[in-house]
Amino acid sequence: MIVQLFARWLRRGLDTYISLPLFALALLGGLWLLSLHDIEQGRERARAAAVNTVGEVLGTYEAQVARSVDSIDQTLRVIKYAVERSGASDALAELAGEGLLPPAMVFAVSVVDRDGMVVASNPRSRPVSVADQAYFLYHQQRDSGGIFVSHARRDAVKSDAHLHFTRRLDDARGNFAGIVMLETDPAYFTSDYERSRLGERGMLALVGTDGVVRALRVGDQTSYGQQLPAGGVDVDDGVTRFAAARELHQVPLRVIVGLDENEQMARFERETRDKLWALATASLVLVAGTALLWMWAWQGARNRARVRRARETFAAASAASLDAFFVLREVRDQSNAIIDFRFIDVNARAERMTGMSHGDLCSMTLLEMIPEARKGGMFQLLVRASEDGGVHEREWENTTQPRYPRWMQKQVVSVEGGIVAIVRDITERKLAEERMLHLAHHDNLTGLPNRVRITERLNQMVADGGAVMVAFIDLDGFKLVNDGLGHNAGDELLKIVAERMAGCVRTSDAVGRFGGDEFVLMLDAVGDGAPAQATAVIERVRHAVLQSMCVAGQKVQVSCSIGVAVYPQDGSDAETLLMHADAAMYRAKELGKNNYQFYTREMNVNIEEKLHLMEGLRIAFERQQFHLVYQPKVEMRTGRIFGCEALIRWHDPARGVIGPDRFIPLAEESGMIVALGEWVLRTACFQNRAWQDAGLAPLCISVNVSPRQFEEQGLVDRVARALADSGMDPRWLELEVTEGLIMRDLAQALDKMGQLRAMGVSLSIDDFGTGYSSLSALKSFPISTLKIDKSFVRDLGRSDGDEAIASSIIGLAHRLKLRVIAEGVETEQQRSFLSENGCDELQGYLISRPLPPERLALMLSGPDLIAA
Repeated sequence: MIVQLFARWLRRGLDTYISLPLFALALLGGLWLLSLHDIEQGRERARAAAVNTVGEVLGTYEAQVARSVDSIDQTLRVIKYAVERSGASDALAELAGEGLLPPAMVFAVSVVDRDGMVVASNPRSRPVSVADQAYFLYHQQRDSGGIFVSHARRDAVKSDAHLHFTRRLDDARGNFAGIVMLETDPAYFTSDYERSRLGERGMLALVGTDGVVRALRVGDQTSYGQQLPAGGVDVDDGVTRFAAARELHQVPLRVIVGLDENEQMARFERETRDKLWALATASLVLVAGTALLWMWAWQGARNRARVRRARETFAAASAASLDAFFVLREVRDQSNAIIDFRFIDVNARAERMTGMSHGDLCSMTLLEMIPEARKGGMFQLLVRASEDGGVHEREWENTTQPRYPRWMQKQVVSVEGGIVAIVRDITERKLAEERMLHLAHHDNLTGLPNRVRITERLNQMVADGGAVMVAFIDLDGFKLVNDGLGHNAGDELLKIVAERMAGCVRTSDAVGRFGGDEFVLMLDAVGDGAPAQATAVIERVRHAVLQSMCVAGQKVQVSCSIGVAVYPQDGSDAETLLMHADAAMYRAKELGKNNYQFYTREMNVNIEEKLHLMEGLRIAFERQQFHLVYQPKVEMRTGRIFGCEALIRWHDPARGVIGPDRFIPLAEESGMIVALGEWVLRTACFQNRAWQDAGLAPLCISVNVSPRQFEEQGLVDRVARALADSGMDPRWLELEVTEGLIMRDLAQALDKMGQLRAMGVSLSIDDFGTGYSSLSALKSFPISTLKIDKSFVRDLGRSDGDEAIASSIIGLAHRLKLRVIAEGVETEQQRSFLSENGCDELQGYLISRPLPPERLALMLSGPDLIAA
């Protein structure tokens, strides 16, 4: 086996199209290795030459500095001798007269006494004290017998820094008598800087043995005072240099010379670049020539390689492969066009995939097995692969043959006289990709579309045109549940809410989780009535969220605030619509939560109007601007007035009469409804008692109870107190409550209703049919009357649906031993239908509008009213 494998690779290596590139690659590699080796040797030679140049310049500079320092020291010795012999003042004058002092333009000579005062100088300067200078203290404290070189210093006389060369003066007994001093500019020692040798960034430096620079020149810049590290030979200015240093003989100084590495190596680098360009050009020529030769050799071996590759691939992979292999031979017509393919060989996987045996497959053609191949483009792909050669790949979704996998990947290889098709079942991979795509666009917790998908879907709905409603929803009270019961409880609540929302929307709508406790509804509002239907969906969602739920073993209730924006009025893209819907949602929160608000540009104006109305409501209550009117109720059978409903009205001196539909919701939201409802209850009780005291027949007076009022703990006590204070018998009072109010907290509602019923007060369900009470709950209510909502009464005689609902309510109530009253009766046609279906009582404009108490008293004092 190993020998065969080796022989196979040897044959391949002898092929020209393989050996030629390898030879060219070896030649190219050899050229580059030799060239790079030569370049590296040249670099070493260039660096060695630079080091030699540094040594030569250093020797020259050392000699120059040594001569200068020796000359300075000789001058100091002469001055010292003259001063010790003739005194300070005479000595300098005598030496100046004999021309033994150095030039005053370059050097300043001074004599300092033992107290540190300059007593003589040339050129002449004012006396100053140098007693605190390091060079004076050095000689004062020791008799070194040598020269001292100070740091570059400024003094009181000279504004520029100078180097001070000093020697000690002794008196006749050998005691310290002062110093002689020679000063010069630090640049004096670097003035021999030559650009021809040092370049633009070369360096000359005179450094003390303490590492402090006495004089430094880099190019045209001179400086001093830098501190070099021990043994350092270069300054830290960002320039890499070849540098060297030498100690001066018998003087605590050393000289340093440095040459910029880039400048010294510039010529070498230019030559190297030229060599590399030449080498690269030669390499390109070699590669181009080799490529042309390789193409020629490859064309010759192409057909052989293609056939060999197909055969080897099929032989090696067919037996144990998880892919299905099909070997097909071309079937041509008289014009030599391919009209079909015949199966020549298949592997076991192909048999399992098709459900056919090897013999069955090899006895038929492709079009006989799959007639739909021409329509689906499969046959054309195989023909193109056979005629063009090479390898062709394609993924194909099977939608016509249920027995085959849903997704397949086909790889078609052209061979002489036919093709080899390799088919792989990729259904699992495709499904995994679909799952990954779903996860990328959906929320992991709720399974709803996430922010990315929401934006995409909304942009698509906008692009499709038509009206779109975007509702931005934020849960009220979610943080309390999440913080109080834990994050797991919060997650459970979010899943329940998401499921409820999804159950409320239509098939054309979409709901997604925007993040945290925020959700988004995208509602189709195209067509007549569609905006109203979309608004109804929003209300259903709000009501669904409001229903209590059990999370973490505890019953909780949350509400939601909803902001609505409409395309195209409120924005032309998803971002703008979401932003405006979010703004409207915050307006809903400001308005007490558990409501929805549409975005408007006049939102601020509406809020201001609402605030004025709310303030007016408070003032109206204080100034007694409210009054009650009473709408009679009659018995259907006799037409007798047996009761009335107390209705509140507000007469504002500035605004006029304000309807209860405007101020009751504000009173509910602000909490004023409790006090206002108690006033209505007490006023109605006192009025009914007044009618009775006036000799009128007793009436049952109905009073509406709001949700906020019903939820108050003191409701039963307030009713009892109103009855006691007015002296009215409880049987003449009826309280009207709504279905939705009772279903908020059924257990609590039944308890309160039981207490009121025990007191003798009658109870009625108002607006029946618009809430969500169940029959099982309804039969447990301690009520005596159902009131059919006017929305079902309005179209009686014209709408079969409303007639069916009304008749069903009447039948249901009678089976539960309850009386039925219909409100909003305005026509004789409505009254006739209700009478025919057994409705017990009527209320509406057909009988009478709501009346002031005086007019109702006149009506009650007349003969019995018969509804004719």
